[in-house]
Amino acid sequence: MSDFVNGFWGIFISVVAVGGVLWCVWLLYTQRRWLGAKPAAGQVEDTGHVWDGDLTELNNPVPTWWTWMYLLACLFALGYLFFMPGLGSYKGQLGYSSTEEVAQHQAKMANAVRPIYARFETMTVPQISQDAGAREIGQRLFLNNCAQCHGSDAKGGPSFPNLTDGDWLHGGSPEVIMKTIKEGRHGVMPPWKAAIDAKAAGDIAQYVRSLSGLTADPIRVFRGKREFGNFCVACHGVDGKGNQLMGAPNLTDDVWLYGSSEASIVKTILDGRDNRMPAHEHILNPEQIKVLTAWVWGLSNKPEAAGDVQAEGNTAVDTPAAGTPAAGTPAAGTPAAETTAVGTVAVGTAPLAK
Repeated sequence: MSDFVNGFWGIFISVVAVGGVLWCVWLLYTQRRWLGAKPAAGQVEDTGHVWDGDLTELNNPVPTWWTWMYLLACLFALGYLFFMPGLGSYKGQLGYSSTEEVAQHQAKMANAVRPIYARFETMTVPQISQDAGAREIGQRLFLNNCAQCHGSDAKGGPSFPNLTDGDWLHGGSPEVIMKTIKEGRHGVMPPWKAAIDAKAAGDIAQYVRSLSGLTADPIRVFRGKREFGNFCVACHGVDGKGNQLMGAPNLTDDVWLYGSSEASIVKTILDGRDNRMPAHEHILNPEQIKVLTAWVWGLSNKPEAAGDVQAEGNTAVDTPAAGTPAAGTPAAGTPAAETTAVGTVAVGTAPLAK
């Protein structure tokens, strides 16, 4: 309790807990004459409650053992609150902490599995990605920690990026993927409804669709290109190919997180997007993160790519720097395929994410 509560709520909880126990003791004390009474001989007074015509509730005193059991329960509660952390921020005389207990169990588990990962310590991420045993471990780590958002096949879904298509918001190098898993990502595309009306947003959507070769109205594309230059190029670039340093997605590769329809893109422009992928450095140990990075990296890199990366000293393979556009997703919050680990992967800030 002391790990999570402090201030006003700590005092409130302490008053309720101690007050409740003391009230029970007071109740037993004030009713001691009735509780200690012996059942009367002969006819016993009833409460006046009768069920089914002949089932009568009698007003007999409770057994003595029940009174003592109740009293001992109250004494146990007071003793527990004294020794254990049950009163708000009070840590108890024994100093027990559930947070420390969890940390100890995690450390014990980490030590138990460390030998399994020992052979990967001197291997690079591309090398690990080619190891059959490592791939099996990485897949299990992914299924336990990442599949809830990215899917068991890692192909994502609406608002969750596909990790198998080689399209990345921040870049697909092993170093970047590892950083994403460890630290998470937060992507935000600001809403533009205060500066852009629905008609202009629709024109921009038509222009953005045309960048990916999708069907678009030529006249509206012409108008949308002008508005795009006024509001979107700062993050997505003049050519619409995004900016990995900002996490702004590539709008020309026909990869979408929220769909490529005009309505979806307009919603992104007007309302913005806000996506987040949680950090996993406190969930997975460094060895697990390295193996998971290798598994995710290997999803969009062929075996020969590992050799190329190794030859370059572990530099990133030619994974599209494009960003992970989300259909109608703001550049910013759109989780990128790159955000590998778990949760919503959002990265960087950029307007008009796909």
